[in-house]
Amino acid sequence: MSLSASQVSEITREQDERMKESRPRPLKAEYVFVWRDALYEKVRFEGKVVSVAIMIAYGVDEEGRREILAVEPMWEETEESWREFMRKLKERRVRRVRMFISDAHRGIQAAIKKEWLGSCWQRCKVHFMRNILVKVSHRDKARLAEKLKQIWLQPDRRSAERLAKLIIEEYEAKYPEAMRCLEEGLEDSLEFIIFRR
Repeated sequence: MSLSASQVSEITREQDERMKESRPRPLKAEYVFVWRDALYEKVRFEGKVVSVAIMIAYGVDEEGRREILAVEPMWEETEESWREFMRKLKERRVRRVRMFISDAHRGIQAAIKKEWLGSCWQRCKVHFMRNILVKVSHRDKARLAEKLKQIWLQPDRRSAERLAKLIIEEYEAKYPEAMRCLEEGLEDSLEFIIFRR
């Protein structure tokens, strides 16, 4: 199969447009939520295949629009690497983030405290549920997962805490580690409730 010069030009133009879209662009000054997640991928680096974290950050603006803010490799998840990432957001004109959402990695929590005074942090409920359910036998996972999901659907913090307490009482004899995890991390997973109107 051969391509004509015009076909090559068209393909090149389309690729250039895609590359422009992926280059860093100025961001909005304020985001209500910024949450991040990391995928771990194997990449070839200096002749070796190594595992690297690909960090993806999403933002939600005042109008409720969601956008990808950054996709970056991270060689290690440390406080300093997270601070560097947050400085890059500031360089791209972000001035305020009301809430960051992430897993319970200590480095990101410390970075938020140092780089974004006045922002709050919430433990991602999806990661939190995984942390709890890993301590539960396979046969009970689905049932407990459905009960846990109800915590974050409650209309207020008090109702969520009350439901969590009932779940803890029901499962603590059988799964003490899982219920200790729920009890210790619950408060950090309920910060979003302050944003409900």
